[in-house]
Amino acid sequence: MTDRRSTIIKTLGVSALALGGLAVANTLAARAAERRYRPEGRFLTVDGVRLHYMEAGEGPAVVLLHGNVSALGDWLASGLFQRLAQNHRVIAFDRPGMGHSDRPRDRDWTPETQAGLLARALADLNIGNALVVGHSYATLVALALALDHPRLVKSLVLMAGYYFPTRRVDAALVAPLATPVLGDLLRHTLSPPFSKAMMPALLKTLFSPRPVPEHLTESFPAALTTRPGQLRANAQDGVTMVPAAGRLQHRYADVTVPVAIFAGHGDRIVEQEEQSGRLHHVLPNSSLHWVPDSGHMVHYADPDLVARRIGALSAGRTAHPLAVR
Repeated sequence: MTDRRSTIIKTLGVSALALGGLAVANTLAARAAERRYRPEGRFLTVDGVRLHYMEAGEGPAVVLLHGNVSALGDWLASGLFQRLAQNHRVIAFDRPGMGHSDRPRDRDWTPETQAGLLARALADLNIGNALVVGHSYATLVALALALDHPRLVKSLVLMAGYYFPTRRVDAALVAPLATPVLGDLLRHTLSPPFSKAMMPALLKTLFSPRPVPEHLTESFPAALTTRPGQLRANAQDGVTMVPAAGRLQHRYADVTVPVAIFAGHGDRIVEQEEQSGRLHHVLPNSSLHWVPDSGHMVHYADPDLVARRIGALSAGRTAHPLAVR
């Protein structure tokens, strides 16, 4: 009995040392990623939350909101930020907890909460009547912004979004990371190396049927997305996505501003026929654009096309849907 107890104690001690070593290694890796990908924009503190954003160009305001497991660098890597800045005042945010923005633990970070924070940020930046672009998870944030803060939103562009609740295995898988104590332990030990190992497969799925762009490794700060802090934000967004869609779906018909919906038939993350197609029928003032040879990352497939459609909508012209099947 004594030998068994001694073995158990030794095993626990070795496990604790291993987890402690992982925690130290992950902390150092996170700091190295932050040194490599330093903030390129400015900071704004709103309601106690430090938000990182980039701004460029002059003209009608366009606000860019990135998806989950991402950062504002996604808009730079796709080239859409630079294209829009030629004729617009473009503002791209790191959403709370992503990139270089903070995500305090004092509130539930639902799409509605994020929209409220961004509304106050836009007011501080003297931005109103803006065209708001949301990709993936951020389409829910963009819709909440239009519903709860309509004076700030002139029109919407929703890309590869998730709008109606379905069963999502991925939400169940990330749920432990969003929980207190257990989530903290996992995020600082096992989850970062596991997430890094899974990143190539995730990127391949995101960009399919197209290949992952060769320049993405250097131009997109993927290492920031696997830090313990952002893993918490990623997990929380994953957990809140389905219930948020369940709440917001009953309000979509109240969105009266023009909406351009972009989708790709090859999307392996979200079933776009079920999601974007259905949303188009619900929204009274929307157009649906199928981007050819595109999966979830429609803004990489043809950024010039997306920029032209955004420009037309920003100017108040009707954006005719693309007939691609």
